[in-house]
Amino acid sequence: MLSNLKVMPILAIDDEPTNLKLLEKMLRGEGYGGLVLLDDPTQAVAAYKAHRPGLILLDINMPSMDGYAVMAALKALKDPLLPPIIVLTAQSSQEFMLRAFKAGARDYVTKPFERAELMARVRNLMEAHLALRFTHEQQRVLQEIVRERTTKLNQIRLQVVRRLGRAAEYRDNETGNHILRMSKISALLAERIGWASEDCELMLHASPMHDIGKIGIPDQILLKPGKLTPEEWEIMKTHVDIGADILSDSDTDLLVLGRSIALSHHEKWDGSGYPNGLAGEAIPMEGRIVAMADVFDALTSERPYKKAWPVEAAVDYMQNQAGAHFDPALLAVFMDALPEIMQIRAEHPLP
Repeated sequence: MLSNLKVMPILAIDDEPTNLKLLEKMLRGEGYGGLVLLDDPTQAVAAYKAHRPGLILLDINMPSMDGYAVMAALKALKDPLLPPIIVLTAQSSQEFMLRAFKAGARDYVTKPFERAELMARVRNLMEAHLALRFTHEQQRVLQEIVRERTTKLNQIRLQVVRRLGRAAEYRDNETGNHILRMSKISALLAERIGWASEDCELMLHASPMHDIGKIGIPDQILLKPGKLTPEEWEIMKTHVDIGADILSDSDTDLLVLGRSIALSHHEKWDGSGYPNGLAGEAIPMEGRIVAMADVFDALTSERPYKKAWPVEAAVDYMQNQAGAHFDPALLAVFMDALPEIMQIRAEHPLP
């Protein structure tokens, strides 16, 4: 640590060149290098930024800018690694000393000072500051490591989530583009109603899991080209409960939102949906958003049991379902966003 101390710059500020020369002689005699001697206190902040000293030796009584003003200017930088300040002054009264400590000084030495005592104080404060710098750097490195690992884990988690969503869609003879379109439309609607950007991002990644429960539906029902019997339809409806069960027992924001979407995106505004017959505001907003995005894309896409609808026909149907299937206020947002929705469809076209 001693070798590190010797190379850390020391900034000495005093309007008397004689005092600066004395300090320089004493410090160099102790082996300290990188001394920055400043006789113009108005340049203190600039000198500090340029050299990042490990210690500041500061006079109080200076005509252009006194030591208290210098300390206030340095403190205004809000630098968490601002070095300790030793005030060197001929003012020996307690009033000046207390004012200096309140202004930010770490030590107070009156002139004329004894060399050995001053050098001991210099060494002690520089050792403490060096330890602070070391700790701060270690924390920065650890934070960077945690950030990188967290980013990597999030990327892995999102990849798994996307693949789960696509697995369910492929079982339903749908394409990955359906997932891309409906998730982007869902995120767009969330943004349009004022969700925070991080919540819109969650919506983008959680909405692809809306039909994950289809993994548990038998092929003869899921892939049936014709109309389902009432008994088959009851089995088909269980995919929301299966999906909610798959995504349960997690406290991560992504999976919590995904579970809510899986469980509520088949509810209808008038209460005629499933699985819980929720109505109106009782349906979570994320469920209302995904229902709208999913139905629109499903209507305008070809499925084993139907041809793709023209966009105009799908829009007319959805408008007719305002207050029945869909939240009327949210449908108005959907209609306003229709040009952007069509752009999403153009970027991820039907096969």
